[in-house]
Amino acid sequence: MTTILQDATNSGVMQVVMAAPVASFIFAVTLATSVLAFYNDNVYESLILHPYSISRGKRVYTLITSGFIHADVMHLAFNLLSYYFFAFQLEAGNKYFNFAGLGHWQFGVLYIVSLVLSDVPSVYKHRNDSWYHSLGASGAVSAVVFSFIMFSPLSGMGVVFLPGINIPAVLFGVLYLVYCNYASRHSRDNINHDAHFFGALSGLLLTVIMRPHSVHDFITQVSAAIQSIGH
Repeated sequence: MTTILQDATNSGVMQVVMAAPVASFIFAVTLATSVLAFYNDNVYESLILHPYSISRGKRVYTLITSGFIHADVMHLAFNLLSYYFFAFQLEAGNKYFNFAGLGHWQFGVLYIVSLVLSDVPSVYKHRNDSWYHSLGASGAVSAVVFSFIMFSPLSGMGVVFLPGINIPAVLFGVLYLVYCNYASRHSRDNINHDAHFFGALSGLLLTVIMRPHSVHDFITQVSAAIQSIGH
């Protein structure tokens, strides 16, 4: 019985990897690099984003590498869980939501470019703050989530502080952007809300560039939903 379950699990994992190889690769590298950085201070310090250095032409590579390490296990788990829910079906498509998917190389471009673009505002904002560092995949993950919203704006999304309640993805997206903008201005936590906000916008922009028809499909779905409410 155990062997049968193991075979079924292995088969399922292989199907996911074959359907979404780029998303699978990024997931594995992020997990491995983050765990390595937890136990190796040299790796952690060499990969973390340091706007002060970048603005002076040093350690520019950390615009990318900082997205593959995390502050702690909870930070890593939250980002990878969010990634898991959206990344694989965004790359490969989802027949239940009736979209073909972004595509393999397109997903890779979306993720890496959004990772960089989400950090650029932070680099400028903190260019003279030698003490400031940032890390995590949140910006790129936000891009993945918002790219998914472009394809499936009416799918239900849960809210962490309201368990059991799902709201349309497009409404979630609006509330998310409003919250990130507010938090960036007023929050005193250590979360880089700017990266979340600009990562989300990057995901929308890149999706429209690579899949222009997504705009028409998005408007059609939202319009139909609004009209159905009025009848």
